[in-house]
Amino acid sequence: MRTKIAIGVVGPHDLVEQIVHIGAGLPDAASFRLVGAPHAGENETHDKLSRIVGSIDVVLFTGPLQYDLARRSGELSVPATFVPVSGAGLYSSLLRGVLSQGIDPARVSIDSIPAADVAEAYEEIGVAMDAVHVSEYHQPESVRDFIGFHEKLHRDGATTAALTTIRTVAKKLQAAQVPVLRMMPTPHTLRLALNTAALLGTGSRLEEAQIAIVLVELAAAARPTHSGPGNYWQQELKLSLHQSLLAEARLMGATVVPRGENGYVVTATVGALGQATDGFRVAPFMDRVRAELGVAVEVGVGLGHTARDADSNALIAVERARNADATAAFVIGDDGVALSLPPRQRRRPEEPAEPSRSDKILSRLVERLGEDPESLVVDAETVAEILGVAPRSARRVLQELVEEGLAWALPPVRSAGAGRPRQPYRLVNR
Repeated sequence: MRTKIAIGVVGPHDLVEQIVHIGAGLPDAASFRLVGAPHAGENETHDKLSRIVGSIDVVLFTGPLQYDLARRSGELSVPATFVPVSGAGLYSSLLRGVLSQGIDPARVSIDSIPAADVAEAYEEIGVAMDAVHVSEYHQPESVRDFIGFHEKLHRDGATTAALTTIRTVAKKLQAAQVPVLRMMPTPHTLRLALNTAALLGTGSRLEEAQIAIVLVELAAAARPTHSGPGNYWQQELKLSLHQSLLAEARLMGATVVPRGENGYVVTATVGALGQATDGFRVAPFMDRVRAELGVAVEVGVGLGHTARDADSNALIAVERARNADATAAFVIGDDGVALSLPPRQRRRPEEPAEPSRSDKILSRLVERLGEDPESLVVDAETVAEILGVAPRSARRVLQELVEEGLAWALPPVRSAGAGRPRQPYRLVNR
């Protein structure tokens, strides 16, 4: 079981690196660990998230664009938040543009940031907004219009530079020879976002630790017409049911004890049961019992902050299952709402996908270094020694891992003597 709150960070490489660096310096950094998933383009957001989602408690996206793209790709299985886009990063961007590029802050185009935030920032610095143009972010489709918005204004001579929060927009504007400044969130904004993510992850852990009680009873058609110590068929069936339930319960760290003559009670945590039922999408135990014993069972799941609450809800849920002729399981939580779960449809196992070259290299490095996050910081010399290759080849390997989202570069470490600064990388242990 993970002892620290695991926070996934998904977004452009430079922002992910900055968030990881800031997170390491927070006072409560020992209570969480950051799992980076940098992407080269926004279209990779869902893929990068899917690689780490099984090992994190909460995900922090570097902006609303990544958050919206991930939501559109499917329901998020962990709590999620994002770094807000605001006028806080506008001041430093304008100052940097004035000093390094000689832009006129009164004649620029700005995307992503709400117009009200821009107006507030300009009022504070005492610059008129008559020739300042703003295109707000509303949805992922908004980003497609940002490039044309900036290009046309600059081509018409209405602006001296474009300010954008989107890395891919900045790169395309540079290619079109439009002066561009990338607005980055301030360290204060990133610290607040990390704190929010940590709180969400803590809340998720507490919710997962709630009690879940599952009542599993033989359906009426499977029960013997009479009971007693001489009914060996009944005793054998109940023993077989116990063994079948134990096989699945062990995987979720649950206990199984008899309850009455025809059933058992399974006690687990909400988090463990949720994983075993694909996030409460399919019924627990029903398909296994039918496949192994050829009988139907009534399954009722009760959730609650206490065992008493969970047990009361489970009794109501199993009654609902009985009334449904054991065709589905039912879940009842603290709100009293009953949720129907269909049996899982068992399919033939598929051949596992062949690991990529980068995955194999990462596995080899992690195996040698150990799974402690502190040991997963390497440089080219370390990788060269482990893989038995030249330092130049090791640097290429590390670059490949970065491009695949399996590692990210940390700030260079300068030595006291002359020479190139040492470039460390943090490996992503999946």
